[in-house]
Amino acid sequence: PSDLSDVIGEYAQGGASDVQAAVSAAAAAFPAWSTSGIQARSDALDKIGTEILARKAELGELLAREEGKTLPEAIGEVGRAGQIFKFFAGECLRLSGETVPSVRPGIAVEITREPIGVVGLITPWNFPIAIPAWKIAPALAFGNCVVLKPADLVPGSAWALADIIHRSGIPAGVFNLVMGPGRVIGEALVNHADVAAISFTGSVGVGRGIAAACVASGKKVQLEMGGKNPQIVLDDADLAQAVELSAQSGFYSTGQRCTASSRLIVTDKIYPAFIEALQERMARIKVGDARAAGTDMGPVVSQAQLEQDLSYVEIAKAEGARLAAGGARVACHTGSGKQGYYMAPTLFVDTEAGMRINREEVFGPVASVIRVKDYEEALAVSNDTPFGLSAGIATTSLKHATHFKRHSQAGMVMVNLPTAGVDYHVPFGGRKGSSYGPREQGRYAQEFYTTVKTAYTLA
Repeated sequence: PSDLSDVIGEYAQGGASDVQAAVSAAAAAFPAWSTSGIQARSDALDKIGTEILARKAELGELLAREEGKTLPEAIGEVGRAGQIFKFFAGECLRLSGETVPSVRPGIAVEITREPIGVVGLITPWNFPIAIPAWKIAPALAFGNCVVLKPADLVPGSAWALADIIHRSGIPAGVFNLVMGPGRVIGEALVNHADVAAISFTGSVGVGRGIAAACVASGKKVQLEMGGKNPQIVLDDADLAQAVELSAQSGFYSTGQRCTASSRLIVTDKIYPAFIEALQERMARIKVGDARAAGTDMGPVVSQAQLEQDLSYVEIAKAEGARLAAGGARVACHTGSGKQGYYMAPTLFVDTEAGMRINREEVFGPVASVIRVKDYEEALAVSNDTPFGLSAGIATTSLKHATHFKRHSQAGMVMVNLPTAGVDYHVPFGGRKGSSYGPREQGRYAQEFYTTVKTAYTLA
């Protein structure tokens, strides 16, 4: 929060017995919901989306208050959540299958998609309305029932979304919210025999544990985890454009996005000018109250996260990286005297690809610059990471842009655009340690939230 004395609300903390009750309710509701008319499902999702959009200023205010992203970003996130529900209201009516001939005469074959059952959704704090939306909406659209476990830091946003869903007209038990610590609620959800699938967004360590548990019990699993996203800047890039997209990707949303660019890979000739211009751009970033006009970057989400960010500053210094900007806690720019976890946007230069600052996800407003000689080295360095979510290139060369789109080992590639910022109607996800399982969002969401059935009929 921008003001640590601001009490946002008080919310109930559940336990394992609440997970049991929620899963039981979802399992009881599943037979009717999964076979219900598609128009009723579509109408419910459309109603949810309509209310979210009508209240986006109010909900954005809550989100900014609670999580700390700037008010314009928060309102934008809420708007995206509303659009997601409306998109999947349409997908309810676009369910399709196939009818194909059998190789055996007189036999017809139908291939259909069906819901998988009770789905457990475990969501993070950095997008407390949008990420739950892009998991809940397809789950409901395709006929599943849901138990949502949101992050501990953002119960207000989760409760507001659940309240809207509750009043949409969906039957009791179809959607359920259980809030509480991950080691209790998440573990109970993952290990429950009546939960058919788990969709998780969060840290790599927790994700790997969930994957192991789901494989052992035969659950379907979808994971979105970390990123260490590269932003390449070539000698032929438009300097102003490259600086702006690097600043947007690295520091906006306080760098607390899995798609943020924390590795800036810059070629020799443009390197000095890029560093100077980026430092000037960073000096204009106003850090302060997320809801105040003119604020570009709100506070870090919590004391623990701030301590982690600052610890990586010391790690980078110890490894020999040169601190070019930031690196410390700062006061609120509005001069209001409010106490929050404010940190200056931080830049390290003259770093090496093997440094921890370039290998491990910081998840804060911290970026590092790696100097390379040419495009070929830039590509090799960008792919030299255990992650593979998003990657960007700034260039005016069609040849290099085309080659990068094909050879970047990332799930999403941006050309002359920030690495952070994606559409809601197209697939989202990465490779390597960033993602596991089917993609999220858009029509590709059906790969996770449905199962395929092949039916034969003797004519």
